[in-house]
Amino acid sequence: MGTSSNTWIFTASCPSQLGTVDVVTRFMAQTDNYINEIHSFDDRVSDHFFIRIEFTPQTATFSPGQFNDDFAQRAKAFDMIWQLSPSAHKERVAILVSKFDHCLNDLLFRTRTGQLNIEIPVIISNHPDLKSLAEWHDIPYYHLPITPETKREQEEQILALVSQYNIDLVVLARYMQVLSPQMCQALDGKAINIHHSLLPGFKGARPYHQAWEKGVKMVGATAHYVNNDLDEGPIITQGVQSVDHAHYPEDLISKGQDIERITLYNAVKYHVEKRVFLSGNRTVVFTH
Repeated sequence: MGTSSNTWIFTASCPSQLGTVDVVTRFMAQTDNYINEIHSFDDRVSDHFFIRIEFTPQTATFSPGQFNDDFAQRAKAFDMIWQLSPSAHKERVAILVSKFDHCLNDLLFRTRTGQLNIEIPVIISNHPDLKSLAEWHDIPYYHLPITPETKREQEEQILALVSQYNIDLVVLARYMQVLSPQMCQALDGKAINIHHSLLPGFKGARPYHQAWEKGVKMVGATAHYVNNDLDEGPIITQGVQSVDHAHYPEDLISKGQDIERITLYNAVKYHVEKRVFLSGNRTVVFTH
């Protein structure tokens, strides 16, 4: 059913109470909005409710402003916080990268082919190595070297670029730098990082070689929001694959990079499609 290809995404959360689903779905029906997809979850630990709806207006006179004004009257009794977004909106994503190009390449390809509904107006790196890749995609590339003495200045330059390019989301696509607490706070809730899932057992240099020496039987990756706890922010997606004695360190690296690509892609996709809700240090993720 539907008279328009114009679809919208409605997300909301509130304290748990009777009637949370009904207040939203009844409003959709009464205002001639056809629900194409709906997910909801009530967290009995935090006593909090989450809901995501994709809908298609059935009238040509649909107004997001009017929708918000009208729904506010119903949401007030539930202390409900909500957001309304056009599904066609493309979030502006800045990519931070160092020397590894597998995640960057994947995000660029999926953006170019329409698998990711985003814009990438800027790429920022602490190394010059991937400048030619950015230039091939006609994307501005900023090489911002960093040393312990210049860390604060370099991070301020990054934040200035985030502001200059009106960035909605920052993706650390194997950006091999530890962000300062000030940087983490500035990017709270709008920065996604990817790392291998061999942590915390194999820290530092050559983690896959360390893992091989210990005879690991699986490799994986974790994508999470950035916060002050290094590599311990709220997890969005994870991936894993079994390995065995026949896999040498270079095989583990190859498989690990494959998993990193798809895990980061899914995390970015879920974020820009408004499928991720923060719930303390945990996430509620409504996948397809």
